[in-house]
Amino acid sequence: MAKVESLHGTTPAEIFQSGLENIGEIQAVALSVLWKDGSVTAGWSNVDMASLALMVLMLDQRQRDDLDLDPEG
Repeated sequence: MAKVESLHGTTPAEIFQSGLENIGEIQAVALSVLWKDGSVTAGWSNVDMASLALMVLMLDQRQRDDLDLDPEG
């Protein structure tokens, strides 16, 4: 059985930096999404590397944009 660790508070870029450093060890990508309504969906994918990289960049940019919009920031 796979070991599951919490990555709460970690940015997508930080998560995948670790993955890039250990790229040869990755078999598949598991993902969970916390939606605004409080529900969580989870699963895994063997998506191609280009699509995965684009997704990570988009998530990271969205977080950066959200931080820039925070007046308390």
